[in-house]
Amino acid sequence: MQRVFMKGCEAIAEAAVRSGCRFFAGYPITPQNEIPEYFARRMPEVGGTFVQGESELASINMIYGAAQTGTRSMTSSSSTGINLYSEGVAFMASARIPMVYVNVMRGGPGIGSIQPSQQDYFQATKASGNGGFKMLVFAPGTVQEAVDMTYAAFDYAQRDKNPVLILTDGVIGTMMEPVVLPPMRTEDEVKALKDELDSWAFKGHKLGEKVLVLPGGWSGQEDRCKRNSDLYDSWEGTMEDVEKFMTDDAEVIITGFGISGRIAKSVVREMREEGYKVGLIRPRIISPFPYSVYDNLDFSRVKAILDVEMSIPAQFVWDVKMAVKERCRIEECLRSGGEIISKDQIAEAARKLFE
Repeated sequence: MQRVFMKGCEAIAEAAVRSGCRFFAGYPITPQNEIPEYFARRMPEVGGTFVQGESELASINMIYGAAQTGTRSMTSSSSTGINLYSEGVAFMASARIPMVYVNVMRGGPGIGSIQPSQQDYFQATKASGNGGFKMLVFAPGTVQEAVDMTYAAFDYAQRDKNPVLILTDGVIGTMMEPVVLPPMRTEDEVKALKDELDSWAFKGHKLGEKVLVLPGGWSGQEDRCKRNSDLYDSWEGTMEDVEKFMTDDAEVIITGFGISGRIAKSVVREMREEGYKVGLIRPRIISPFPYSVYDNLDFSRVKAILDVEMSIPAQFVWDVKMAVKERCRIEECLRSGGEIISKDQIAEAARKLFE
């Protein structure tokens, strides 16, 4: 298949269009502005709708309305803007409305900086809104992975009738890489996907007929929570996607997600050439977290784990510690506030573990 050279944000938007997304609403914020800009040009070409909302609050509620019609819908923002999406995302999780959104993370906390960061891990995986709902959260480490995950995310959202989050950062969003784009779904295929949702979607009724539509099969709040819990349980062991690199004989494991995990892979290659037995674990899906991958390590051989992430204090490490259960030493190698972690910093921290 043909490879094209694309910026991360634009590649994500094109993958969404090819997956059948026909409605986008969003509000500008750096470093994700290329996503709505691309949709503004692209949507009219496929008969879709682009709206620049007057705010994040307006945009997420437009997504709620469009998604309730069965239309594949998407929005995007960065960190502080995602905060403002929380209420609408929680509403959709309760009503079981499928939707995909993207967080191109920037520095924090608060307004923070416009540079890349990974400081929204807890928000994405633990508390994206009130009520304890969960979502599938994809964490790409390359532009190609961002394309593939976005394309698949719409199918997962429709399968589960649940929001899905693509959690990336300003590095992946703004860098350019060659990618192979997925096939473009035909209009007949897009219509067929929408028709699959006829049992609950808001698609109109006969003049004079009054109907009560309860999205997602609503039958009471506690019952809804139980059904949601059953959905989340169904992901365990079935939604595991982890890159393991040179872990078979590794004595030290470097672990991280997204851009930090990608940088760490380069460190593993270089340290292997120096004779260090080091390996990498990089989850591509961080919710549900792949606890079993860490739990099943041979701790008679693995003496230490190095957590690398662009967050101070560390967040990803919390789940790593839950999986490891104090069976080996865990150290952290961190940057924050828009500072990109370097290979030299990771390598220095890893060598200290061997010492």
